[in-house]
Amino acid sequence: MQKITPFLMFQGKCKPALDLYQKTFPDFELLEYAEYPDTGELKGQVQMATFSIKGERIICNDSSIKHAFDFTPSFSLFIDCDDETEQDHYFNSLSKGGFTLMPLDNYGFSRRFAWVADPCGISWQINLP
Repeated sequence: MQKITPFLMFQGKCKPALDLYQKTFPDFELLEYAEYPDTGELKGQVQMATFSIKGERIICNDSSIKHAFDFTPSFSLFIDCDDETEQDHYFNSLSKGGFTLMPLDNYGFSRRFAWVADPCGISWQINLP
């Protein structure tokens, strides 16, 4: 069966993002990882990686082509948390060095919700249902 998998295309920030997610999510699993060859301007950057968080696979890389676009908050990864401790951990870790779009609060649609962008540009909606 075919499925849809999120693909995050970074511009030189893929490795720092993977490091952040590995430190943030206890169940982070790096499933595949390859760097560009050790020659050229992409040396040390991620050619392709696949990781898993909370059982969901995500593919990512550093683009080999420079482009004028980047991530926007209109695409985000949405996480349901089990408790406030877990939610606080994700909020604090992902927003450090990034920025907060919506601080932790009760917005009516959730008893406790936050929306942040991590320092690598990925937006996260962190929900406590």
